[in-house]
Amino acid sequence: MAFTFKQFHIDDMNCGMAVGTDSVVLGAWAQLTAAKTVLDIGAGSGLLSLMAAQRSQAHITSVELDTSAAEACQHNFHNSPWANRLTLVNSSIQDFCQHIEYQEYFDHIICNPPYFEQGTQAIQSQRAMARHTDSLSFTALLDAIHVCLAPQGNASLILPMQSMERFNEILAHSPLSLIEITNLISIVGKSANRVLCVLAHKTHPQIAPKISDITIRELSGQYTQTMVQLIRDFYLKY
Repeated sequence: MAFTFKQFHIDDMNCGMAVGTDSVVLGAWAQLTAAKTVLDIGAGSGLLSLMAAQRSQAHITSVELDTSAAEACQHNFHNSPWANRLTLVNSSIQDFCQHIEYQEYFDHIICNPPYFEQGTQAIQSQRAMARHTDSLSFTALLDAIHVCLAPQGNASLILPMQSMERFNEILAHSPLSLIEITNLISIVGKSANRVLCVLAHKTHPQIAPKISDITIRELSGQYTQTMVQLIRDFYLKY
């Protein structure tokens, strides 16, 4: 399916995960405007990379394992205004990390990762890869962020609320820590069902994470003003 945003176009037909609200919110929310280098882990259609390119002057490196998705991603990059700042690597993030050097550390890392460790796998293999942690476990993801993130850099992720307990268990044994948590609420009055997270290298002493909420829709179904502010530079109707 094709999606046209204000400054770029996305064709996600050959990608495991279609363009969705999770990625749009993450791409608009991540504090990456001052970054000079950005890494997009599991780039898929390239949506997060393109949003990062629109919001910053950074050079963006996008790592995508699936060949069909990588081809779609490259097509979307080529047709964007920022093709000269977007580099696609068709590889697993694990292999990519094996070749990284100090001068290649990234100021910001962004990722909408696979998150289901159990349960029914999606019938379509691409969608299964994008949604389940078989190809990228939380441990492997955190290891990759640790290796690739600049000493003062940040990483932005979005996860389902039900995955946070397991994620935090693994995070506790990593050299990274949560410095910001934003609970994402689908509609006024509901409990949060997604969590936006910012990670950084651990400091001593540890700093308690900043916690906030974002609500996507009013009871009427209209976007809240907070959501409108987030997406107004991207969605055509705002």
